Amino acid sequence: MLLVLCGAATSHAQSAPSDVFNNQVQVGDVFSQGTLNVVTVEEGVQQDTSASGNAVQVYADQADMSVTSNQTMAGSAVAQTVVDVSDYLGADSAVSTTALGNTSDVGINQGTVTGVLTQISTYADNITARTQIEGATAEAGDVVTATTAIANNQNLSLTNGAAGVRTNQTNGAEVLADGGTILQYVSGTAAVSGVAVGNNLSSIGDSSSAQRLAIGQTNEGALVQASKFTAYGNAQEAITSTTAVGNSANVLNEGPLLDVTSQQVNSAYVRSQSEGTAYQFGAAQVSAYGAGNTAVAGNSGAELVLDNTQWNQGGGVEVIATFAGTDGYDAYGQATAVGNDVTGYACSACTGTMSVSNSQTNTADVGATSSVTVGAQGARGVVGTATATGNNASFYVTRPGS
Repeated sequence: MLLVLCGAATSHAQSAPSDVFNNQVQVGDVFSQGTLNVVTVEEGVQQDTSASGNAVQVYADQADMSVTSNQTMAGSAVAQTVVDVSDYLGADSAVSTTALGNTSDVGINQGTVTGVLTQISTYADNITARTQIEGATAEAGDVVTATTAIANNQNLSLTNGAAGVRTNQTNGAEVLADGGTILQYVSGTAAVSGVAVGNNLSSIGDSSSAQRLAIGQTNEGALVQASKFTAYGNAQEAITSTTAVGNSANVLNEGPLLDVTSQQVNSAYVRSQSEGTAYQFGAAQVSAYGAGNTAVAGNSGAELVLDNTQWNQGGGVEVIATFAGTDGYDAYGQATAVGNDVTGYACSACTGTMSVSNSQTNTADVGATSSVTVGAQGARGVVGTATATGNNASFYVTRPGS
C-alpha cells in the first residue's frame, strides 16, 4: 500500500498550512520474487526486488505542514532474489533486495513540519529479505549485492526547515536479511552486504535547519538477524559485511538547534553473522556489527540538546565474523557487538554548546567472535579484531569535517 501526499507552493510566498492524516493497515502478506538465469552476459546484470506492507510519502515546498500518520503491518513482507549463472556474470552487476513492513518519508523545504508518526509491526508477521548468487563455475567482474530487512522505517528530511515531530515505532516481528554469493572467479570487487533492523529512524536537516524530535522505539520480536555467506575460488577483492540492530535512530542537523529526546527498548535476540572463504584472494575483508540499541544525534551547527535512554534486555547480542583462505595477500576480520550505543556531537567552530542526559541499561549477554584462517600458502597480512561492549557513549564538540 503506497500513499503519496504533496503540498507545493507556486511562488516564493509562503502557502497556507497543510494538514495531512494518513491511516494504513496491511493484514495480508506481501511478497516479491526476482529470478535471473544467466549463461553469459557482457556488461552485467541489474535486479531490484522489493516488498513493502505500508508506504507513505509526504512533502511540502515553501509551506508549513502538520502530519498525523498511523501505519500497522499485520502480515509478512518477504522479498527474495536468486541469480543463477553458469559462465560469466558480466563486467559490473548490482543486485538489491529490500523487505519493509512500514515505511514513511516526510520532507519539508523552507517550511515547518509538526506531527506524530506511528508505526506498528505485529507478532503475526515476519520481515525477510534474501539474496543468493549461485555460480560455482562462473566468473564475474565487479559484483555488488545489498540485502535489507526493516520492520519499521521512518525518514525525515529538512532543507532550511524546522521540525517538531514525535515518532513512535513498535515492532513484534522477526526480521531477517540472509543469503550469500558463490562464484569461481571474481576479477574485480565482490561487495556483499546484509542489514536487518527492527525499528529505524533517520532524520537529516541541512541549510540552517532546526529539529526538535521525541523518539520512542520498542523492539520486542524474537529475532533480528543479518547473515551473509560468501565462497570464491579466486577473488581479487572480497568484502562481506552484516549489520543487525534492534533499534536505530540517526539524527543529523546543520543549523541553530538539534533537540532530541530518545527512548529505546530492545528485547530481541540480535545476531550479525558474516562468513567468507576464498581459496585465492588479493584482499578479503569480513566484518559484522550488532547492537541492541544505537543512537546518533549530531549537529554541525551551534546547539545540541540530547536526552537519551536505552534498555537492552532479553535475547542478547551475538556477532560473528569469519574468513578462511589458502593463498592470498591481505585478510581482515572484524566483529563488533554492543548492547547500547549512543553518540552526540556539536560544532566547536559555531561556538557550539551541548547539553546531554544519558541513561543506558544492559542486562543481556553481548558477544563478539572474529576468526581469520590462512592455509599453507600463507598471506602477506592478517588482521583480526573482536570487540564486545555492554554500554558505550561518546559525546564531543568538534569542528565540521574533523
